[in-house]
Amino acid sequence: MDINQIKQLIDLMEERSLSDLELQDGDKKVALKRHLGQTVVASPAPVQAVATEKPTPKGATENSPMVGVFYVAPSPNDPPFVKVGQQVQAGDTLGIVEAMKIMNPLEATQSGIIAEILVQNGDVVQFGQPIVRYQA
Repeated sequence: MDINQIKQLIDLMEERSLSDLELQDGDKKVALKRHLGQTVVASPAPVQAVATEKPTPKGATENSPMVGVFYVAPSPNDPPFVKVGQQVQAGDTLGIVEAMKIMNPLEATQSGIIAEILVQNGDVVQFGQPIVRYQA
């Protein structure tokens, strides 16, 4: 099962407001569970999502479109795509999410000023996890 098929399953879950979805194709099995508005992809060892109460910061966020590794720059020697305080336009690249050896750009869906970068370079991110927050 490739990442596009998994994305389609996640879209189906959101569209139908499903909390659980399990699919088996031969010896391959995918189980998707949504907790508190997030979708968690469970592997043979179940992944637990733990929510802690924190004040919700104001400002829209750009969220990860998939599970993968987040990179702030195209390569280790290059400067980051964006910095806190930087003005961005819709369509600008904010970072890269690597999934299954494919580099997927995370693009701004709106124009604004970057207030906070919520993950570190090399962090594993989950589907729907906030990556960048704009100023309110």
